[in-house]
Amino acid sequence: MAEPIDKRYEFVLLFDVENGNPNGDPDAGNLPRIDPETSHGLVTDVCIKRKIRNYVDLVKAGEDGYDIYVREGAVLNLQHRMAYDALGIEPVEKKLPADMEEAARLTAFMCHHFYDIRAFGAVMTTEVNCGQVRGPVQLGFSRSIDPIIPQEITITRMAVTSERDAERKDREMGRKHIIPYGLYRLEGYVSACLAEKTGFCDADLELLWEALINMFEHDRSSSRGKMSSRRLIVFEHSSKLGNVPAHKLFESIVVKRRDTSQPARSYDDYEVIFDKASIPGTVKVIEKI
Repeated sequence: MAEPIDKRYEFVLLFDVENGNPNGDPDAGNLPRIDPETSHGLVTDVCIKRKIRNYVDLVKAGEDGYDIYVREGAVLNLQHRMAYDALGIEPVEKKLPADMEEAARLTAFMCHHFYDIRAFGAVMTTEVNCGQVRGPVQLGFSRSIDPIIPQEITITRMAVTSERDAERKDREMGRKHIIPYGLYRLEGYVSACLAEKTGFCDADLELLWEALINMFEHDRSSSRGKMSSRRLIVFEHSSKLGNVPAHKLFESIVVKRRDTSQPARSYDDYEVIFDKASIPGTVKVIEKI
């Protein structure tokens, strides 16, 4: 088994959306998520993790150690039972085995088998209990650089649903919500200390960067519009515990609109100011995009 990563990382991802809804809120009629106090757009960590999972599943399908734990239609108890069956342990309902060594083996099996557990961790304390583990990769909510103005667009469908509908109308009407343009900033963390507990290794880390760069390319839909990863800046510390507080590194990257007199409609309307001189020599800067 590969050795876990031995350095701490932080990263900033800039991604944008054009004429789409990057993350609808089901409690608000699927409107783009928004901070009600500032009108800045939000994209949840869960949304980005879903795209990472989908990308890993696409490029690593069938490979040992790269199965996906939280996938569409998955029954988690069956995922857990697989670990018990593989290790020859009899499940005890709602409890981990009394033998602590067996309990540790179950959690280790889940970490080895599932990439997303190895990366993000999981609470596996269901009826078929495999414990819980906190993952080394943690994401914050993405926030748009500027306030967004959601638009409600009326759409039509020439076909109707039922025979009764056909007698009184010749088309269906609907609604979709978009924002004309939004540039979002995501900040993330990768802990070497937590990587030791899940086995998250250098190959897993490279796959994470690859997924962040390419995840939108394989997640196209008319509702999401054109989404693209624009900039990925990685901070690699020289030690496991790190050398600089994360917020100091994040503050070295400032994104500003070039012309505030008109609304932004493309990535070129923004300027990314990166103060590399403020980064100490103990932190390596890796610009993936």
